[in-house]
Amino acid sequence: MDHIVVGMSGGVDSSVAAFILKQQGFDVVGIFMKNWEETDENGVCTATADYADVRSVCETIGIPYYTVNFANEYRNRVFSYFLDEYRKGRTPNPDVLCNCEIKFKAFLDFSLSTGAGLLATGHYCRLNEDKLLMRGADPGKDQSYFLAGLKRSQLARVVFPIGDLMKSEVRLIAKEQGFTNALKKDSTGVCFIGERNFKQFLMQYLPAQRGDIVDERGRKIGTHDGLMYYTLGQRRGLGIGGRTDGTGESWFVIGKDLSRNLLIVQQGEHEELYSSSLDADYVNWIAGAAPGTSFDCTAKFRYRQPDQAVHVTVSGDGVHVDFKKPQRAVTPGQWAVFYQGDLCLGGGPIDGVKPLKPITV
Repeated sequence: MDHIVVGMSGGVDSSVAAFILKQQGFDVVGIFMKNWEETDENGVCTATADYADVRSVCETIGIPYYTVNFANEYRNRVFSYFLDEYRKGRTPNPDVLCNCEIKFKAFLDFSLSTGAGLLATGHYCRLNEDKLLMRGADPGKDQSYFLAGLKRSQLARVVFPIGDLMKSEVRLIAKEQGFTNALKKDSTGVCFIGERNFKQFLMQYLPAQRGDIVDERGRKIGTHDGLMYYTLGQRRGLGIGGRTDGTGESWFVIGKDLSRNLLIVQQGEHEELYSSSLDADYVNWIAGAAPGTSFDCTAKFRYRQPDQAVHVTVSGDGVHVDFKKPQRAVTPGQWAVFYQGDLCLGGGPIDGVKPLKPITV
């Protein structure tokens, strides 16, 4: 029998992945990966509770289980990048980097070193016969966006046992097997932070530099706590509601001026918040190369976004991307991920955007 390591998080998805492989006759080992050594804002180490769920599920399935600690690698490869991006006024996506550097590099290497032939995870993704990445069958849970930074050589050693299932089917299997985590809520927080207050967390590592909030004409509207705590298109938490001198519409973040420490806002959603194109200095093409030097495809600029029609022009290691229709709040630091149908071509971090109307504060 083939020996497979399953990366187990304590959630229902990886638990059912392990069960499916066991049912298929594989020699399965569950390994819990600990990446972050810190308690949440209530003083609780969430990894302890997650490991308890891993232990319970593995004992129910009848497979051995272990834990491995990658906290140092995580801080060096992911968290340091995360902080550096925020210092630059960008909004990084650490979940993508975690998959590239930890789950499918450090953890994959570790798993193979134990004698395993493959690593399995509970991601909602699929692979085609060429070991290229495909969307998961459940359109509401597809996670290919977060794996767009992987290489085909990594995917060749990976399996996604639940990629053909709907989330409802996964929960039903877990319930039928009596898993303690069958109804456990999906994690929606940043990979290492969880669902705690993000701004408070960031303040622990990046000291606040308060400055002025100004509108698109340069008028002072209020005071911000630090540019890194805000992102393009943000509406909540600006602290400038209730003014009587405006249109009565909501205020939105439309830009940042790092040199003058200004947060630029505007009432309503206008051309300044929309862009016509983006540039990415580096794109990872999963197949090893782009499908052409100039081509049409679809793209996502954030995880939950529906596919958007684009035209891609390859330039060196990166791309210029023209949007078929203007896009709202495309944010430097986030990933642009490209698709042809269900095939995920790859992606890369956004470095610059061209607004429909330049901001001239």
